[in-house]
Amino acid sequence: MAVLALHSGATGLTAMEQAIDVIAHNIANTNTTGFKSLSANFEDLLYQEKEQPGAENASGDKRPAGLFLGLGTRLSNTQLNVSQGSAIPDTGSMSMLIDGQGMFQVTVDDRTVFTRAGNFARNSEGDMVLGNSFGPRLEPPINIPEGTTSITILPDGTVNVTIDNDPEQQEVGRLELANFTNPTGLRPLGGTLYDQTDASGPPIIGNPAENAFGVIRQGFLEASNVDPVSELVKLIKTQRYFEFNSQTVQAADEALQVIGNLRRF
Repeated sequence: MAVLALHSGATGLTAMEQAIDVIAHNIANTNTTGFKSLSANFEDLLYQEKEQPGAENASGDKRPAGLFLGLGTRLSNTQLNVSQGSAIPDTGSMSMLIDGQGMFQVTVDDRTVFTRAGNFARNSEGDMVLGNSFGPRLEPPINIPEGTTSITILPDGTVNVTIDNDPEQQEVGRLELANFTNPTGLRPLGGTLYDQTDASGPPIIGNPAENAFGVIRQGFLEASNVDPVSELVKLIKTQRYFEFNSQTVQAADEALQVIGNLRRF
């Protein structure tokens, strides 16, 4: 009946509206350091089974196919795209890019969360913190002493500083990175921060340039991995799908109107 088409069209409108929200979020973060885009995945809903495949008809023959009426669609999940963004040169002495796998660890509300953004700075206590609105401290902590005139971060994550122009540098710490069995299962928190979940698994901690971990590139930042052209194409397609579903609702409404006027004939 037209009621089923009306319901299916309504679920399509809801799903496409949510997909547009996802795409708009990606486009808005095209210039966000370390941002990872999301993609919308869909799934079909339940089916009304009118006839089973293989069921015998009146003549004793078996049906080669069944008869199913679907009930629409829904947004099943938003999948995190963890591919690496482009490298952008940056003048910050503590700006870093992870060239390869791994995430920086920072502390928020006494718990460790993770990020690919490497725009670090120094707070009033000399600790390295992420340069976002939260200002979370790097984990494990690395303190830059007072009087530091230059900072050198090696590819293996070792942080050396020059104090009062002393020709001999001092090591003040070494970065540790985290990796995940399923990084797409991380939960976005905002502020380019991500939290572990049961889907992502626990973090695997290691040093840069060792095992499967990437190397550190000082003087670079990782750009957002959003492809604006691809997102705009998806936006246009999703808008068209929204229109198609609205036409389904309109057609179902017209069919119901005809049925409702049958008593006048």
